[in-house]
Amino acid sequence: MWYNKNMKRVKNRIKDPIKNFLSILNKEEMKVLPGSIAFSLVTALAPALLLGVLFSAKMNVSITEIINFLSEIIPKDVAKLLEPIIVNIKPDGLSIWYVILGIILASNGTDAIILASNTLYGDQEGSYLRRRIKALVMIIVIAIVIVFLLVVIAFGNNILGFILNLKIFADISQDIYNLFILFKWPTAVIMIALLVKIIYTIAPDRKVKSKYVNKGALFTTIGWVILTALYTFYTGNIANYDILYGSLSSLIVLMLWIYGISYILVIGIAINANEYDLEKDT
Repeated sequence: MWYNKNMKRVKNRIKDPIKNFLSILNKEEMKVLPGSIAFSLVTALAPALLLGVLFSAKMNVSITEIINFLSEIIPKDVAKLLEPIIVNIKPDGLSIWYVILGIILASNGTDAIILASNTLYGDQEGSYLRRRIKALVMIIVIAIVIVFLLVVIAFGNNILGFILNLKIFADISQDIYNLFILFKWPTAVIMIALLVKIIYTIAPDRKVKSKYVNKGALFTTIGWVILTALYTFYTGNIANYDILYGSLSSLIVLMLWIYGISYILVIGIAINANEYDLEKDT
């Protein structure tokens, strides 16, 4: 009898999250919101790249290092499509007005995330001005974190090597250097998870405690890593978009990947909203 009760509890613990996840996938919003966010992200892509290249240039990160970084965190076919855009950006020739315009246009993506969050949390749209200011703040935070990651990954080896060449680190320098190489990319993934968590916390107009967005942030980060790896393999080894789309194939690859990321992003928001509602009802 004791065994049966415990087995029933274990089964319920397994079934409940699965039921909740399936109910999230069946939401009507899941048919609309990912496409809306994907469209906004596509239109915000070029201005976001402009800002990324500009900030990276201020940190003395080269164009080649930016492209190599992108090739590690997004599908290689997508990185190849973005490479000409990045190469053609000339940071030295940009005026302050171009920078401001870039921030405003890039914030269309974060504005779409705010709207999706309010929809899934069941909130009405607040002040347009307040929402746009929040969207601008979010894009600046994202830019800072991404540039920080870029600097760590691009220059981390050189910086750490210089520090460890000091005499006081002579006995342990190689061990620390090896640990850095081993944990560099896992640390980058953790930083991205924290960034996603920040976005999920501040995006809704209602105040959401940080603890309610942990599951959604974890799901989104893991989903992003898995989707990027699978999509890279699929486009590189299985899919042949040239047959159907010809010269548009690269654009199709980009749009499908962005839509996939947007879908995962919306699922993460829905998980957080569901977690918030469950906690509120208890």
